[in-house]
Amino acid sequence: MDFLQVEGKTFVIFGVANRKSVAWHIGKTLEESGATVVYVVRSPERRDSLLKLMGDRPLYVCDVEFEDQIAAVREQIGQTFPQLDGLVHSIAFADYEGGIKPFHETGKKQFMRTIDISCYSFMAVANQFKTLLSHDASVVTISISTTTMASENYGFMAPVKAALDSSLAFLAKSFSQFSNIRFNAVAPGLLKTSASAGIPGYVDAYLFAEKVIPRGAAVTTQEAANAACFLLSPRSSGMNAQRMVIDAGMAINYFDSEVVSKVMSDPD
Repeated sequence: MDFLQVEGKTFVIFGVANRKSVAWHIGKTLEESGATVVYVVRSPERRDSLLKLMGDRPLYVCDVEFEDQIAAVREQIGQTFPQLDGLVHSIAFADYEGGIKPFHETGKKQFMRTIDISCYSFMAVANQFKTLLSHDASVVTISISTTTMASENYGFMAPVKAALDSSLAFLAKSFSQFSNIRFNAVAPGLLKTSASAGIPGYVDAYLFAEKVIPRGAAVTTQEAANAACFLLSPRSSGMNAQRMVIDAGMAINYFDSEVVSKVMSDPD
């Protein structure tokens, strides 16, 4: 039995970087359930680096920082796939030029470019693809488990993700004027991806998360992908404008007695 009920459906996924990407895991899981998946990557160089991984899968190029490229890829995809049942926005970029600084020193140019690529692109892609999406399609973006944990090494990215989360409600409302298209987000805890590995101090934060999570193991990329596939499927038809947090219980266990004891006994 196909629980997800996505066999024969077609989905577009923006944001595969490599085999560790959440986007890649989502696509692979949908394919295993009988869906057709169309992939969109950032650049020709990225496309070339993924040719071996992608095989004969439909693969397009679009840098979402440029709206003309979003419009162009929509036209290209529409020629072969005139109706889509869902779309995934798995794109995040932070302009940390000059290194991570205290939040109040965030540069306007850096912040605006980051929100353009990581948040506005979600709106722009949805708008361009609206005529290809079926009446009851599902659109999913990838957020983070909390946008109010002021982690220094994440810089100004959390407020940008907060804007992304807020956009869910407004997109859901505006699209309801002409469709039943749903907008939701998967909000995972710390993941072991190539992108996250480039964040200063991320590895230590990841290892700490494993100590705080009740099961003693961090969330896997596949677990985040599974949640995204559920949100893309008809099985989640009652969910709209929601964040699905996938953190394996980390948020309930910050004051774990073992962790607190170790910290308090540390002579430093």
